[in-house]
Amino acid sequence: MNPYSGDFPSASATPGGQPPTAQHTVDTTVLVTPPSEEAKPADKAEEKARRGPVRDRYFDLLRALALFRVVLYHLMGWAWLPLVFPSMGVMFALAGNLMARSLKRPAIQVIRGRMRRLLPPLWLLGAVGVTGMVIQGWGPDPDNHPGWWWIHLAYWIVPLSDPPYAEGLPGIHGVIGENWAADFAGPLWYIRAYLWYVLLSPFILKLLRATPAATVLAPLVLAVVLEQGYLDLPGERFPSALTDFSTFGACWILGMAHQEGVLSRLPRYIVPSVAPVIALLGLWYATNHDFGEGNDLDSMPLAQALWSFGTVLLLLHFSPSWSEWPRRLRRWDRLITLLNSRAVTIYLWHNICILAAATMWDQLWGIDVMWMHFSWLLESPWPVLVFAWLLIFGCIVWFGWAEDLAAKRKPQLWPDGSASAAKRDGGRKASHGSRRRKG
Repeated sequence: MNPYSGDFPSASATPGGQPPTAQHTVDTTVLVTPPSEEAKPADKAEEKARRGPVRDRYFDLLRALALFRVVLYHLMGWAWLPLVFPSMGVMFALAGNLMARSLKRPAIQVIRGRMRRLLPPLWLLGAVGVTGMVIQGWGPDPDNHPGWWWIHLAYWIVPLSDPPYAEGLPGIHGVIGENWAADFAGPLWYIRAYLWYVLLSPFILKLLRATPAATVLAPLVLAVVLEQGYLDLPGERFPSALTDFSTFGACWILGMAHQEGVLSRLPRYIVPSVAPVIALLGLWYATNHDFGEGNDLDSMPLAQALWSFGTVLLLLHFSPSWSEWPRRLRRWDRLITLLNSRAVTIYLWHNICILAAATMWDQLWGIDVMWMHFSWLLESPWPVLVFAWLLIFGCIVWFGWAEDLAAKRKPQLWPDGSASAAKRDGGRKASHGSRRRKG
């Protein structure tokens, strides 16, 4: 299993669902106007509703770190990176938190909205990828039930199971490596898992409210059952989906529990006492099953489940719920906003960008000056990482608009929040001017 990141709520969503405090909802223009000119309570309530809920910037930071770690891991392959930051567990937890917050509305409406945001970017990916695979000779296998090929293509439309892809394609010389379709379709398991979590969330939420502890721990129990071989299932598709649920389902439910206030009702000492024990149990299991490069947490579902659960539990427990950036992080606001606004696009296209960057970088070995004097640079993965991110930023421009259309927003090429900030600043200046004229 590969650690592809990303839950991908849009930037207009509000992670955490924390109600704004009085400190964050005061209109700062009141501070420069006489008491007689202060806004009436009804006006303040109207302005608060117009602004919408306050974003949890702590969750935005976690999501941005998860995306960066995923790209770094898929290029470097360092086994210890998932231990430093379990991106998949974090992303599923953030998604579960948002889902529980959204389920204050009718479940059918919420599920339809989530699917609307998820599927159009996938369709765009499929239009490009499937077309390329067909051009390179992919099609029904006459010796292996060709009719199933057409049926399985439907998973590119609604990914209830892993969409199919071609194997062993030649690639494009100097641009993209061979067998590129495997890298292209690699992240799609997460789309399938996310979709099933969304479909099951209304039922999970009811169980969580009725029996919180049993609901949170159920996926971990399932992970133990599958690991010990007590449940033997035929085929590949259903066992794969069940394994993903047992591995990351507890993180999704933890996010829902955080939103529902289940974690906050625990005594403060419980989580710091229990979470490290669960995480270390996962680490112990991994180290006793030949943990290392090529055999890390992603090939050990039980170890991944325990380590991710313990780490996510701590991150949610210590969640500071920032409505504004701390001073030291304000310089990163635009970059983090961009990563959150285009989380789906980054997640879907990052693998193929890494492959293309590595393929094109290797072409420099054909230049005599480069391999004779700069072989150390050609062997370094860091320039490839920079090149891969440049390609990812290109995909944000080329394909990111699908996320805006899916969310029924005006398409933007570079949604880093600068346009919204300028609009807010203009509104504040206009408000100041209006109040001065009235005074």
